[in-house]
Amino acid sequence: MKNKPPIINCHTHVFTADSVPPYLAKTIVPLKLWFFLHLGFFVKITRWWFRSSFSPYKWPYQSWYRKLRHILYQLRTAMIRYFIWQLVKTIFGVIIVASIFHITYKGTIQPWLIKECISTAWADGIHTFLTNHGILIVVDNWWIKGLLLIILLLFFPSGRNLLLFLLKKFSGLLQMLPGKSTMGIISRYVNILRFAQYKHQKDIFSKLINQYPPGTQMIVLPMDMKFMDAGEPKKPFEQQMSELYELKKRRSQQIHPFLFVDPRRESAGNKAFFNYTIEGSKVVLDNDCFIKEYMEDKAFAGFKIYPALGYYPFDEALLPLWKYAADNGIPIMTHCIRGVIYYRGPKKKEWDEHPVFEQNMNSQDDKSKKYKPLHLEQIEANDVQEIFTHPLNYACLLKPSLLVKLVAKAKDDRIRQLFGYDPETNTLKTGLEHLKICFGHFGGEEEWEKYFEKDRDNYTSQIIRKPFQGIEFQSYQGKARKGKLEQIWHSVDWYSIICSLMLQHENVYADISYILHGDAKILPLLHFSLENEVLKKRILYGSDFYVVRNHKSDKNMMADMRARLTELEFDQIARINPVSYLQRSIPGHADINDSTLNI
Repeated sequence: MKNKPPIINCHTHVFTADSVPPYLAKTIVPLKLWFFLHLGFFVKITRWWFRSSFSPYKWPYQSWYRKLRHILYQLRTAMIRYFIWQLVKTIFGVIIVASIFHITYKGTIQPWLIKECISTAWADGIHTFLTNHGILIVVDNWWIKGLLLIILLLFFPSGRNLLLFLLKKFSGLLQMLPGKSTMGIISRYVNILRFAQYKHQKDIFSKLINQYPPGTQMIVLPMDMKFMDAGEPKKPFEQQMSELYELKKRRSQQIHPFLFVDPRRESAGNKAFFNYTIEGSKVVLDNDCFIKEYMEDKAFAGFKIYPALGYYPFDEALLPLWKYAADNGIPIMTHCIRGVIYYRGPKKKEWDEHPVFEQNMNSQDDKSKKYKPLHLEQIEANDVQEIFTHPLNYACLLKPSLLVKLVAKAKDDRIRQLFGYDPETNTLKTGLEHLKICFGHFGGEEEWEKYFEKDRDNYTSQIIRKPFQGIEFQSYQGKARKGKLEQIWHSVDWYSIICSLMLQHENVYADISYILHGDAKILPLLHFSLENEVLKKRILYGSDFYVVRNHKSDKNMMADMRARLTELEFDQIARINPVSYLQRSIPGHADINDSTLNI
């Protein structure tokens, strides 16, 4: 392909640590210990590490440090070159390892063996021998014990590995910790701190763009985490967006920034967040509206939502905005994976039942009670996020028969006017079938694995049996089936749901951001998806920088992917499809076309 379009990474983040709430560990770390894991404290330590004149990070550039390293080098080489020093190190190492074994045996191994009713005679014999022959450093001072442990960990790899083996084998505490959620939040802290030294988004963006070939462009997605009940971010949302606009002006040939939308936000700075009027069946943004400023005046490229923060993607406050987006071809990026960023507060009563979907109660006596709202049994915050993230929620926007339920019960009469609701026929004059939306992360790697595992599932098999339609969400053999959505909600993998929505709606996309790090697992199914003539035009390349950095760098993922995809496959998802996703028109502005996309 001559004169190829540029590579476009459709899913990146460059927001700074100051835009993240302080209590990310809330609900994950037990006993309210999360209060002591204040992210701001770790950010300050990290920035001191990199910037203070006394920072250990700057020690390597000091003359005293270089002299010390030279002395240590001479000591290490002496251990290798001279037999007497090798002997001294070996003897000292045996004593250190034996002493740590003594501490570990008394505190961990012996109690575990006794608990499991296992004889300790053999271990007691070894311990007695070491004690009687003076091979142990036996002290009650914990400072000396700590020093011995540090020496072991730093200088004696074999002893370190033995200690870790013993602790893992005999310590019940270490077998329980850390869990999956704990590891997830630890990796998120590490990712944030890795870039915490940068106070401005432009600095983080430079670390991203420098990993890609010249001409590459980035969709940059901000975050508004004010309402997730994890504390107040240090940097106000409007400041984050203002900085992103400044970055857009400096890097106009490389960046497509999106505007983050949360239905609970009423204002940003001194402006109302979302005010509008209706003209016919169109939404017109008010002049003093924050969204108008960024989408029309500052020409941002799209909207970003993150339902896991505690709202449905079909929230009533979002419906007029989605009508505006659909009518103007504005792309939406939504989070669709189970992650570690989600609403941290307790589950609200109104979240006990789904606002649209129903479940079959198998009532034979009273048909009026046969169906009731779908009961949502998730309780813990980590599980509640699934209620909002589930991809089937988007059928409530894309399918007129479901959207009408939301419009009919809307509290704001303007919404019924906007969609042309007819109460007599219970129908809409206009809908959102043409809404342009991308499922970020394509449901998640675990859901891709579920697709392969569900070899006996009738719904999942429809992706293969009906390659141009996928799952029929509300009917069976042409007849309406009311309880079908309940079955799909509970049993169908998210990959199959998303693919079906992509097959049925020409403006629905999905990107492979974050899950791309597990290329060995996802690439077979990615190859399969790209063989479908419809799906291959709807899949987008994205990395999820910098969130994915705990797995791989962007340049690593890019190299892995290009080595495993054909050139045509790569060009399709990274060059061709992103252009169609980004193309849209805004009132009073020229269409975003090939020229404005620098193609």
